[in-house]
Amino acid sequence: MSNSFENKWEKRWHPLREEWVVYSAHRNSRPWQGADLIKPATGPSYDPTCYLCPGNKRIHGHSNPAYKSVFIFDNDHPVVGMNAPEVTQPADTLYKRAKATGRAKVICYDPRHNVTLSQMSLEKVTEVFEAFQRETTALKNDPAIRSVLIFENKGEAVGVSNPHPHCQIYATDFPLKLVEQQIRVANTYYQETGKNIFAQIIENEKRDDVRIIAENKNAIAFIPFFARYAYEVMIFPKAPHQSLITLNKEEIKDLTAVFHEVVRRLDMNFNISFPYVMSVMQAPIDEGDYPQFRMHLWLQPPYRQPGLIKYLAGPEIGAGNFMADTMPEEKAAELRKVDLSTYQAAS
Repeated sequence: MSNSFENKWEKRWHPLREEWVVYSAHRNSRPWQGADLIKPATGPSYDPTCYLCPGNKRIHGHSNPAYKSVFIFDNDHPVVGMNAPEVTQPADTLYKRAKATGRAKVICYDPRHNVTLSQMSLEKVTEVFEAFQRETTALKNDPAIRSVLIFENKGEAVGVSNPHPHCQIYATDFPLKLVEQQIRVANTYYQETGKNIFAQIIENEKRDDVRIIAENKNAIAFIPFFARYAYEVMIFPKAPHQSLITLNKEEIKDLTAVFHEVVRRLDMNFNISFPYVMSVMQAPIDEGDYPQFRMHLWLQPPYRQPGLIKYLAGPEIGAGNFMADTMPEEKAAELRKVDLSTYQAAS
């Protein structure tokens, strides 16, 4: 494959979303140049006004404990709840409604207000991923829960008002749309080819070997061939797991290590705390079996360069087809060049 990505202008099929992604990298430029080293964390490690810091009161008067590591609590403003009120179903079957049953939780990664997962030690981030696994396992035992979404919105660019390092869990009584779509697509692909679509994607990325940005014994990360966002990353355990529940300790550690490397590369590429939306994509935790689905982490950063966000507009909102201004190979090449040995982690 050519090392030149100038004047790229093409469309690529997104097999998991069943849609075309149009690339017009000839329209994009990157005039911004950053420093060599990531800036250290700024601001206080404790904020008396933050409702996530240790010892502080939250909105309903509950006080956080003086936690030293991961802290998990039920969301004070849940989008779903086990005590959601009953609603009346309209007579018209086209317009459906039902009570929003589920559980919503917040996971604070660290007591320090001014760190991110990239700045935390690998040991501390592994504790976070182990908490993800424990929470998913516990929710599987709840007969009211069908799906579990663990997600982190990081940075003001994605609408986060509180920088304290945290993520959320939405556990619902209904299937999550994109997971449901991926399961359907994977089943169809298996019926037509006898192959697992996720295994095929990983095999293709390893064959091309230009979009992989982190890999170890049990996990791999890459900007996929069909990426929509400039720095979109998929991270897979190499073994076929439907959810975090079945990963062993070594696999959790390796998955964490690959994730940790990815977010540090994102930070260092532009010398900023790089924003993203991270989703842990897992099969439903009901009694069903989904052998063709494989759990993965999905990072979708909004920036295509610092200060320049990829806003969804006419083609994306009005037509449902993504128009990308960069090529996946070009962005992967940037991240692969990052020298992680110079990363300045939080003390």
